[in-house]
Amino acid sequence: MARLAVKGGEPVASDLSRLVPHWPTLSGREREALIRVLEGRRWCRLYPGSYCEAFEAAFAEYHHAKHGIAVANGTVALELALKTVGVKQGDKVAVPAVTFIASASAATELGAIPVFVDVDPETGNISPRHLKEVVDEVDVKAVVAVHYGGNPINFDKIRPILAQRGIKLIEDCAHAHGSEWRGRRVGAIGDIGGFSFQESKSLTAGEGGIVLTDSDEYAGKARLIHNIGRVVGRPGYEHYILSSNYRMTEFQAALLLAKMDEFKEQVEIKHRNGEYLASKLRKIDGIEPQKMEDGVTKRGYYYFVFRYDAERFAGLTKSRFIEALRAEGVPADTGYGMPLYRQRAFGREEFLEVMPPGTQYPGYDQLYLPGAEAFTRSEVTLLHHILLAERHALDLVVAAVEKIKENVDELLA
Repeated sequence: MARLAVKGGEPVASDLSRLVPHWPTLSGREREALIRVLEGRRWCRLYPGSYCEAFEAAFAEYHHAKHGIAVANGTVALELALKTVGVKQGDKVAVPAVTFIASASAATELGAIPVFVDVDPETGNISPRHLKEVVDEVDVKAVVAVHYGGNPINFDKIRPILAQRGIKLIEDCAHAHGSEWRGRRVGAIGDIGGFSFQESKSLTAGEGGIVLTDSDEYAGKARLIHNIGRVVGRPGYEHYILSSNYRMTEFQAALLLAKMDEFKEQVEIKHRNGEYLASKLRKIDGIEPQKMEDGVTKRGYYYFVFRYDAERFAGLTKSRFIEALRAEGVPADTGYGMPLYRQRAFGREEFLEVMPPGTQYPGYDQLYLPGAEAFTRSEVTLLHHILLAERHALDLVVAAVEKIKENVDELLA
């Protein structure tokens, strides 16, 4: 008689979906905030004292940053950050090979060229060693460094490499709301940082984003760029530069403000529960939770990541392991599934179609970065809100993995 759920047995974690809070969470404050904006009849931020201004101040303060500029989504947050530090058409921007495509496509939207850097197969973050090799050979204008899964990069190793060469550091914090490195929250530790508030993120308004920086110069430039070259408070048809519209709506800002206190509490809960789940999974031979970088003092989460070693599960493929885990009631996934350079969007024809005439194809189709290949081959992810459940629910995740390990022969028969 089969024991594994994927073979017809009883799932060990069938209660998990009931025990994990639905995402996004709702407290009641969200409805009140949206009605206030609706009835206030000022839905755009083009005036002093807006909800957007209040959210910018609150989020920047929480993240130990001097300035915040709220935008329409996380992708344009990165575009705005790149423009602000001076990236232009034809410039090269270093990007980790494992991340969401926006970390790289934000550069191509400016006509800049992504240069893919390998990742550390244990942390998932950009490899300082390979980054140094790349910037020694390539004239790179900026680096987009992703805090993968909410795991802050090792600034001690990366900042000196860039400072020696005058390269700007842009933090991609889409995974890292609330993450801390040496007691300081991410976002403005580098030159400038971008966050996303898309629906799956740990603070969300469905869409939305923000740019953080400690630089007065960059803040002033970013505000001008994001508002079609206009200055808030000045007459509406005075434009000082040619630019686009990156603005966040008042509805998004009010919703985010309404969720801030709950979000801060959730960061603390997920940090504690993430450590708990990692400690339990680490005891299973063939399962290794994502390694934390040196200097991490708090982990905000987008993904909870662990690495799966098929050899320790008698050769069971990762895809079959995940299928079995889902059948037991655990909503596991593969993360982004492949290094970015394997995405069709970075094929020769697709890349050159969107780039300025005369651009040479960088040969993405010939790339093979061993850390990125190893990481994506072994990566298994759980979305962050599973860590809001009580610990007995997290024990069900562990029990499901243990059950598969103990009965792996059923899957290999």
